[in-house]
Parts: sequence; C-alpha cells; structure tokens
Amino acid sequence: MTATDTEAAGPKHCARLNQVSKLFGSFAALRQVSVELEPGRCYVLIGENGAGKSTLLRILAGLLRPTHGKVTVFGGSEPHDVRDRIGYMSHAAMLYDELTATENLRFFGSLYRGRACLSPEEALRQVGLDPNLSRTLGQYSQGMRQRTSLARVLLPVPELLLLDEPFSNMDVASVRQMVELLAGFRQHNRTIILTTHQREAAEPIADWILALHAGRIKSFEPGNPTL
Repeated sequence: MTATDTEAAGPKHCARLNQVSKLFGSFAALRQVSVELEPGRCYVLIGENGAGKSTLLRILAGLLRPTHGKVTVFGGSEPHDVRDRIGYMSHAAMLYDELTATENLRFFGSLYRGRACLSPEEALRQVGLDPNLSRTLGQYSQGMRQRTSLARVLLPVPELLLLDEPFSNMDVASVRQMVELLAGFRQHNRTIILTTHQREAAEPIADWILALHAGRIKSFEPGNPTL
C-alpha cells in the first residue's frame, strides 16, 4: 500500500489517483489527491460534509472526470472504460418504492443486456433478504432498503464496490448486519471503498482509514479489521 504519487503503479493496484483535483467553478472539491489502493482491501473515507468524499467516489466510478490529474483502475484503465467492473451505490437509494425488491432488481437487471449477471433472487440472498417477500420497498425498513440497494449494485458482479454512506439512517442492528455482509465480500477479494460519518461502525472491516478535509487527504491510517 502506498499513498504517494511518485511510486510507479504496480500490476496489483486496484485504483490509483495521481495529483487529482476536481473543481466546480471556483470551488475545489478535491485538491491534488494522490493515493494507491490495493485489491481485496476495505478503505473507509471519513470527513465532514463537503470534505470531498462523495466526489472522490464518483470520480473512481467514472461518473465525474478530474479537472486535473489522472485516475486509473485495475492496473491502468480509466474508470469510464471499465464501468462494468465497478459497482457504485449512491447516497440516494435509486429504487422504486411501489415495487418489491425482486421487481426492482428484475428491472435493473434488464439494463445489463448481453452481460452475465446474478439473478435478482441470487443478489437478494447475498445480502440476506428473502426474494419471495411480497412487501413493496415503501414498506421496508431503512436497513432493508440499504441492503436492497447493495443487491442492485451486486447484480453485475463488480470487482470494485464504491459505497456512499451505506450506513445512513440505519439502526445499530442494521448497521451490524451491513458490516458483516461487507466483511464477507472483502474476504472474496473484492475491493471496497466506502464513505461514512460513523467511523466506529466501519472500523471492524477497515484495512485503511482515510480522513479528508477541504478536499485533501488529512491522514491515512491503518485499520484493524476484526471481521
């Protein structure tokens, strides 16, 4: 693991940012961020609102391009060229409340034409939900909604999971369930990069904790995963 832009990217890096800045008009959401991320690790991004956490995730997902600097994933590709290998879970649920979980995933699965994907039932079972549940999403608890959102991300079997506030508005028991799920994915050599305001919730799976402040990496600390 290295957090410098001077070391050459090795073949094992999952993602690399080299002097990346992102400007929105005169506002700098990211300022010369350089970091290299290994596969099969869990990276937790913390920081106050506006620190640049979500912007960094969206750049890694290929949804935003950096204003300056370069981003590569999977040993050298640009994110927008390998989006099929990246799963991005936004802060918004992006689900239809009037549909069941299975109906939601069946719809989203239909958007991946020509690609091998999990079935809706398989994806839901992976996150610990019953695919036969007849309730609509509007009747789900927040924890169940977040797990359904994660199931949607898992449909195309991504290698890199980018999760924006996956513990948002969840109770303690639901957070624990989500953390245990993510621990299982990490053990299958998936790379996880997640943002959270709840550092203590993510610490059991964090290999590294990155603190952002005003668009810069303020600290880069090793975690101590216990799951």
